[in-house]
Formats: sequence, C-alpha cells, structure tokens
Amino acid sequence: MGKQEFKSGFVSIIGRTNVGKSTLINSLVGEKIAIMTNKPQTTRTAIKAIINRPNSQTIIIDTPGIHKPKTKLGETMNDTAFEMAQEVDIILFIIEATSKEIGPGDRTILEKIKQSNKKTILIINKIDLVKKEELLSLIKLYSEEYEFVGVLPISAIKKEQTEKVLQEIEKNLKIGPAFYDTEEYTDQTMRQLVEETIREKALKLLNDEIPHGIYVEVEKMKTSKSKTDNKPFYNIEATIYCLRNSHKGIIIGKDGQMLKKIGTYARQDLENMFGMKINLKTWVKVKEDWQDADTIIKKFKPKLI
Repeated sequence: MGKQEFKSGFVSIIGRTNVGKSTLINSLVGEKIAIMTNKPQTTRTAIKAIINRPNSQTIIIDTPGIHKPKTKLGETMNDTAFEMAQEVDIILFIIEATSKEIGPGDRTILEKIKQSNKKTILIINKIDLVKKEELLSLIKLYSEEYEFVGVLPISAIKKEQTEKVLQEIEKNLKIGPAFYDTEEYTDQTMRQLVEETIREKALKLLNDEIPHGIYVEVEKMKTSKSKTDNKPFYNIEATIYCLRNSHKGIIIGKDGQMLKKIGTYARQDLENMFGMKINLKTWVKVKEDWQDADTIIKKFKPKLI
C-alpha cells in the first residue's frame, strides 16, 4: 500500500457566543490557546490554532461568537466571523444540543453558510445535557436545511468525541503542504498570548458589566537573567484599559487586591505556558471610547496567513 498523501487546509469554527467554540479548540489542539470563560464574546480576534497530525496539518480559526452588536467593536467581531468563514476550506458550525429550534442567531449563520456553499461539518455540543430523541430531532431539523459533509454530536468540555472531529476534518481536507512548522501550535505572538491570558483572568474574576469594556496591551516584554541563579525570566508590563473611572476602581479593588489576583493568576498560567519565571506588572487606565476607536479595532482584524 502506498504512502498516504499529506493533506492541509484552513478550518473556521463558527457559532453563537458561548456555544463552546474555544473549549473545543483547546481540546482539539491539546494546548490552551483560545481563552475560556463562561461569558459571551470572549474571543475577539480570529485565533489560529495549528493541529499537526502524521498525515495532515489543520489550521483552525476560532472566530468571535455571533451576537447583536452594540458598538463598532461588536460589528467588527461579527464581520470577522463571517469573513473568515468565506475564506476557509471547511466550516465547523457549532450549535448547542439543548436547542429546540433554529434560533435567530443560528439562522443568520446558516444563511451565511448557504451563501458560501462551503464544506460544513455540523458540531452539536453539550450532548450530555439532552436525551437521545431530542438530539435526533435536532439533527433532522438541521439536515433538512443544508447538506452537511458530517454531523457530529460531542461534549467538548468532557473531551468526548474530539478525535472523531479531527478525523472528520482530515477526511474533508485537500491534498496540500504544511503551511506552518510542524512544531508550532498557534500563530499568536507571545505578546498576544500574554494579553489574552490577562484578559481571561479579568473576565473570570470581574462583574458581568465590566469585562467586555476592557482590553489589554503589553507595553514592555523582555528577557533578563536572574542575579541569583542566572536563569532567564520575562519582565512584562501590561495595561488594562477600561471604559469608566468606576470600572477602574473595581478592577483595582480594595487595597489593589483584585488587580493583584488578576496578575497572580495570569502569571501562573504564563509561567506554565512559557516554561520560565515571569515578573508581571499591571496597570489600569481609563479610555472611554476605545470600543469605537478605529486604531484599536484594527488590532482585532485578522489575516488568514
């Protein structure tokens, strides 16, 4: 039997906010790339995760969740999700098993998929929350709308069936070269990983009304050598920008405790990620109009390669 030909391609994960896209990506890649929280609109940019297997390389784009936009940033997030879906080879359309019908958000996505006419795999997440009969009627409902190349019921949080997802993707990829070095697992720069990690900790620890009004910018990032043991470590300085003075107070917290907690949790994650000690300093500044500022929003517009 001849050697299997190498396949490669770009895959976009698209779905409403909070359906488990980032959880699925992290489970597929085996590294913590897309940040995970239980708050909607966590992913702002289209993060590329790289999955290397013996006979294939898949570049997965985790797009922002589709939602009703209230700001220019919100509009950009929606546009990004739909634009990336147009450019890839395969779309993974992720829905919740608990859906009883095709809601307005999923309907919007479905219409875009129909327009693109791309190979699409329907992923039904959170199957642990429903009975088999409910799942079957949901599959029937969606299968009448579009000819999916595969339908996979999964539970991303429990990492069930993720191997099946990878096999289904690989089956539908075209023969082609590896686009990235096979040692890589994301094209995000270290600076972006730091920004996303700090933002993830803030999202998890802060009140609902604040998190989506923040963004993080790394001001300084350089390696130094420890004077005691000569081992390298990162010196990182980052600013958390928020929309209001009242938010600034909450992010800093009483006696600076909240900011300290965000920084500690972020530092622990980053040390595991980078495999070295990190000296992390964080500040909080108010920037009232950042969600409508073109220069900042430009940062959230991705390129495919």
